[in-house]
Amino acid sequence: MILGPTLLLKLVKDIKLVENLSERELTNPEGAGFDLRLAEVYSISGDAFLGETERKTADIELVQSYKEGEKRTIVIKPGDFYLVKTIESFNLPDFLTANFKPRSTTFRSGLFLRTGNVAPGYCGPVTFGLSNEGPIEVTIEMGARFVHVQFDEVKGKGAMYRGQWQGGRVTAKKKEKQV
Repeated sequence: MILGPTLLLKLVKDIKLVENLSERELTNPEGAGFDLRLAEVYSISGDAFLGETERKTADIELVQSYKEGEKRTIVIKPGDFYLVKTIESFNLPDFLTANFKPRSTTFRSGLFLRTGNVAPGYCGPVTFGLSNEGPIEVTIEMGARFVHVQFDEVKGKGAMYRGQWQGGRVTAKKKEKQV
């Protein structure tokens, strides 16, 4: 079952379910979740390895970041791929999981998000893949709403997240054994 905004806002207040929400989301959320904003954009390079027990992700370089009170933008050209991080951070209890959908203006502009699920017990901001699969350049302002999060109830106690991405880490600097 997807949780609605009334319950979500209570959980934000009571257990800090989501931190750093915009004033808009705290006072007038739309739909059945919250819109999240763009905080950091990273380019990737080097190589990656996804093994059975070990993994190494690509090298990253910060390209642009959000700074309150400053208008900062990034131009995303057709074919570009970036890792992007949210301003908002999560504190998921054992009875909730979070799922993400791009806002329609994101894909109407030719931008596609590669999202996933956030498991119970995860704490921190989230990172997605963002690519321009359209034929035009897209300028996006840092702090813009670009993805929508919905929360689902986990019946029975969920297994708490124990992975290496806890806290919002974007990449692994070397090959790591999987937890």
